[in-house]
Amino acid sequence: MSTPRSAAIAGTRVKAWIAHPRLLLAAKTAIAVGLAWFLAHLVPGVADDYPYYAPLGALISVSPTLMTSVKRGAQTLAALAIGILLAGAIIIFWEPNVFSISLVVGVGVLIAGSRWLTAGGEYVAVAALFVLIIGGQDADDYSVGYLVQMAVGIAVGLGVNLLILPPLNTTSAVLRLAGFRSLLSDHLHDIGKALIETWPPVHEDWAGRSGTLTETADRVREAVTQADESRKLNPRARLHQRNLEKDYEDLADLETMTFHVRDLTQVLAAAIWESPFPAELPQDLREPLSDTIHAVADVLTLRNADEDLSEGVDAADDALRTLLERLDQQRDVDPSALSPTASVAMDLRRILAIMQGSSTTANA
Repeated sequence: MSTPRSAAIAGTRVKAWIAHPRLLLAAKTAIAVGLAWFLAHLVPGVADDYPYYAPLGALISVSPTLMTSVKRGAQTLAALAIGILLAGAIIIFWEPNVFSISLVVGVGVLIAGSRWLTAGGEYVAVAALFVLIIGGQDADDYSVGYLVQMAVGIAVGLGVNLLILPPLNTTSAVLRLAGFRSLLSDHLHDIGKALIETWPPVHEDWAGRSGTLTETADRVREAVTQADESRKLNPRARLHQRNLEKDYEDLADLETMTFHVRDLTQVLAAAIWESPFPAELPQDLREPLSDTIHAVADVLTLRNADEDLSEGVDAADDALRTLLERLDQQRDVDPSALSPTASVAMDLRRILAIMQGSSTTANA
């Protein structure tokens, strides 16, 4: 490989690595922790004796999205306050011993399961335990210092996350949606090719890809959800506006299409390899079925390119009509031998109906 080309590839990899969200998150976390440690020593009063809790608060509060940071910070402070109150109740009405400490930790774990403390609930038991064991005779000063320094750290973490490139994950969601469409399109094209090969087909990877389709759908939904979350409270969202409702609609359509693609995949795999159940696929129907599958896959490709879907949808509709006509002509064939083709045709019709709906929405 030539030196210039090697340098270009290396440069591309370095840029991708530098732009990785995890690296940005790590850098912001490091900055927040360092700044929190510096500011912790400037806090007056008894809190100055517990500066090490400020970096911990900063570490907790820097999250992939601003909204997550706010929720985690607020819920952590609430959990700390509750834990300190529990410890205070033990000190006032009982005394710290093996039974009382075990009891307060158990109660803290129960409270942590509240739906109001989903992000920082574990700090209820932690705060109570720390106050009783570490605070000891100075439980009052320790509680104040612990809570104040954690609040300082959380405030620093939120500020850093807000001021330094607050994450906006809409681009990632768009790319994931496009990748999902490409996966479904490629999968359908693979099936279409296999149908007109010498049986049994040489290409059979598509037959075991159902799990991959489901996993991809889950990852795409997670990406769209994160994109939606990243827009909340984010000032950059005003500069990079995007209709995520449309993305959610596209995702729902793709998930429904995935269900039908998995269904027709299983039926055709059974027709070819008679597993997991026996099925038949008359030879005269393989070519029109292949043409229809390719035509439906082409519509997904057009959608990814943001092109007009009407011609692609019409072509797929014509191919489906031809398939159904050929299916009607098989009058001398046992009806049970035609049911797999009819099942696949119904799945393709439902997929096409979804694409027609997308085409209508896009043109509205």
